Amino acid sequence: MPSNDQSIDKRPWLLLSPSLVAITLLVVIPMAFILVYSFYENLDLAVDKVAFQFGNWSEVATDGYYHTAIWKTLRLSVIVTVLAAVLGYIPAYFIAMTKFRDKWLLLLLLILPFWISFIIRTLSWIHIFGNQGALNGLFQMLGLTDAPLSLMYNEFTVIVGFIHVFLPYMILNIYVSLEGIDGNLEPAARTLGATPWQAFREVTLPLSLPGLAAGCLLVFVLTGGSYVTPLILGGPSDFLFGNLIYDAIVTELNWPMGATLSFTLLLLLGLVVVVYSRLMGLNQLSKAFK
Repeated sequence: MPSNDQSIDKRPWLLLSPSLVAITLLVVIPMAFILVYSFYENLDLAVDKVAFQFGNWSEVATDGYYHTAIWKTLRLSVIVTVLAAVLGYIPAYFIAMTKFRDKWLLLLLLILPFWISFIIRTLSWIHIFGNQGALNGLFQMLGLTDAPLSLMYNEFTVIVGFIHVFLPYMILNIYVSLEGIDGNLEPAARTLGATPWQAFREVTLPLSLPGLAAGCLLVFVLTGGSYVTPLILGGPSDFLFGNLIYDAIVTELNWPMGATLSFTLLLLLGLVVVVYSRLMGLNQLSKAFK
């Protein structure tokens, strides 16, 4: 009679072991330290007391200042994501559908900004929107204004900076999804009587949704965790949650509060990923890159 005992195949675990070890050492253990540190008590600048208390978490949960930062972060992330999706779909569609023989050149131009530090790219907007920047110089040269306009350090410049930095991520995700669509589907829809717009709306757009959704998730998470762009281009009231983390750790040297805020942001963005998984399924992310 065959034995009821079935040996467990250990080969998948052996193959996964390098990745599991790397994730444990580089992600799980550091995040565990951050979580533990969030329960410490800050006594003075860079002076912390080992304790297990919920003062930091209670302050984050009850202080309206942090609630305002959370709301502003989520609101700005949604705005940037929607604008990036609208602005990114058109160039992605053009690159995917163009008959240009050297399509690789268009892709090279798309990824070229990644060769430059995003901090330098963000700082470049000061030379465009600043009092002595290109726009004010153009307005005064055309006689539209007598004095420089105040175009810098507001929410609009922060959004422009985010779009500038994260738009290539959106375009690349949408392009990969569009590139994987069978090129015969739209012509087939046209032969069945569909107009070009109907063929796009009923065939191309639904099939490209995995790439669009992956791009939206990526841009939303990157925007929600950013602090450099609001720090450079925003005003005093344009801070995001990432700026609070930066101030707590670097300026105030309150590392327990910085750890609490960091883990709070992790939970918020993780909740967004969970909602995305419920609506789209995380397997859609892999489809966007096939």
